[in-house]
Amino acid sequence: MNIDFHTTDWDAIAPTIHKGETGEAYWRTVQLGDLRIRVVEYSKGYKADHWCQKGHIIYCLEGEMTTELADGSLHIMKKGMSYQVTDDLSSHRSFTDTGAKLFIVDGSFLQPSL
Repeated sequence: MNIDFHTTDWDAIAPTIHKGETGEAYWRTVQLGDLRIRVVEYSKGYKADHWCQKGHIIYCLEGEMTTELADGSLHIMKKGMSYQVTDDLSSHRSFTDTGAKLFIVDGSFLQPSL
């Protein structure tokens, strides 16, 4: 996929609300073919309502969140940290006590190679 140069004014994109098991996530999303780019804000006390198998590149812009893997391990993400995972390589879900703001990229380029 080719992407022509353009800029994104994230404040001009209306957020969509996604309820968690607790709290809410606010997504500002740009979709370019099968590439999805988001700025996501988790409210205080947010916990995902599902286990995710999707691949992501996630960069923490503000706050702190914890990502739990299906094996029970916990990974704390603070401002300035990122994680990367391809599709179907780990079940994960996130939660935060204090809230967090994230930059997230996902798409078919994150599928495992055959």
